[in-house]
This record gives sequence, structure tokens and C-alpha cells, in this order.
Amino acid sequence: MALHKLEDFDTNYQDSFDGDDIKNYEVYSDRDNEKVGTVKNILVDEDGRFRYLVVDTGFWIFGKQVLLPVGRSRIDQNQRHVYAVGFTKEQAESLPEFSDDLKIDDAYEERVRGVYRDRPLESSAALGSTAPAAKTVNSDRSTYNYQQEPDLYDMNQPDRQSLKLYEERLIANKTRRKAGEVSVGKRVETETERVSVPVEKERVVVERVTPNDAGRPAAPGEANFREGEAARMEIYEETPDIRKEAVLREEVRVRKETDREMVNAEETVRREELDLDASGRPIVDKNDPNYHQ
Repeated sequence: MALHKLEDFDTNYQDSFDGDDIKNYEVYSDRDNEKVGTVKNILVDEDGRFRYLVVDTGFWIFGKQVLLPVGRSRIDQNQRHVYAVGFTKEQAESLPEFSDDLKIDDAYEERVRGVYRDRPLESSAALGSTAPAAKTVNSDRSTYNYQQEPDLYDMNQPDRQSLKLYEERLIANKTRRKAGEVSVGKRVETETERVSVPVEKERVVVERVTPNDAGRPAAPGEANFREGEAARMEIYEETPDIRKEAVLREEVRVRKETDREMVNAEETVRREELDLDASGRPIVDKNDPNYHQ
């Protein structure tokens, strides 16, 4: 079965740990509380189950990186510590070295398992039970199953196992963004208008008529021949007075209204379900509707 780095298997794996990251946890020996190194990575199988912690031993073993089966670890999230159960410096020195570009095959894993099998646990308090003696295991790579060695691959705690099952939920939020802009302004347009106004002009009309008594002799003194005598008359005319006057034509009011609509969305969410493997032993699920105390 192939192994994968946790971030390669699930890029959002931190969401399953409430944003926490077990990487960079400090690793201590549960035997004498000596610092062993730090967790550099986690290896999972094709089903996403934790199988190994990659431990950088730092100055403990000259910077050597080794694999620690998850069954030999105890995680303290409050302290951000990992306790390597029954782990010794002799084991670290005997383990094959791990590197980021190493392709793990069945032979490599069997070498790792062999180191932990050769030195069974001596601390019964670490796992909450009597430490198992070394036993013969089917190491045929074609038929090997991790469940064969629960002391290596089960994440145990004293007297119980605690698994957190997570599920994803859709959370509907909305954000306000600028969708556009409407600009209302005014511009000046010009046009030529024609207007007509009547005007009056005075003119002098001179008429020469023959009186009815034409040819009548003038009385003595009536005819007064004087040079320069003239009749004067003022004449007037009207001229158009055209001017422009600004008047209010109309008023434009600008406002905005909010339209509301319902937007439906769907997304695939994941949920973790409990996978029970009784291995022939009775398991009681208190959530089973058929369970009775």
C-alpha cells in the first residue's frame, strides 16, 4: 500500500485539526522525558489513515530523520508534544534513514517494523495495558495488513481510544462588492431659434394736390414770398430688442433602490464516519438503536 505525505493527500488537512498542525511538535521519549527531535511530517496510507510520524532527531542522532509508527506515539495537544512510547536511541540508530525524496517500498517498511519488533515495549503504563511480547507476524508484503500489528499502528491512550470525527458544513455569507457605477450629470446643448416681433417705422409722405380754388387771385398781402421757409416733422421707428433669459425647465431627482433576490448554491461536503474493525472481538456501539443497557 502506497504512503503519502499528509499535505499531498489533503492540502486542507489543517481544517480537520481546527487549524492546528501537528508538524513541528516536539518529540520526547516517554521513558526519561528526553527530547528526541521534532515532527517534520506525517505519512498516511491510501485511505488517509495515519501510519508514521517523520521525526527529525536533530542533535540526538546527528540530524537523522526516522519513521515512528503512530501506535508508538502519544500526542499531547495542550503541550504540543509527542511522546515516543518506548523509543530508545538504539532504535533510532538502527532505523533506516528517511529523506523527503525517498520512495518508500514494502522492503523499507519491513526494515522499520523489524527494528520495533526486535525491541518490544517495556513500559506497560505507556499504552495502558501489559506490553505485548514479540510475536511472529506475517511479513509477506503481498498480504501484509496494518491491522496485524495494532501495537505499531493503533493510536492508543490509557484505557481508551479517542477519535474526533469531523464533517464539513456549508456556511452562507455574503460580501458587498461594487457592481457598477451610474453617473448622472448635465451638459449644455445649443440650438438656433427664430423669433418674430413686429416693429413700426414712420415715414413722411408728401402729396402735391391742386386746391379747389386754384387760379383764384390772392388778396393783397396774402402772398408773402419768403425764402427759407420750411415745414419740419419728426419721424420715429421701432427697433427689435432681443435678449436671452434663463428659466427653470425641469428638476431631475436621483436615488437608488435595493432589489433582493434569493441565490441558491450547492457544494460537496465531507463527513467522517466511524469505521469499526472488531477483528473477532465484541464491539458495543451505544448509538446503535438496538443497544440496551
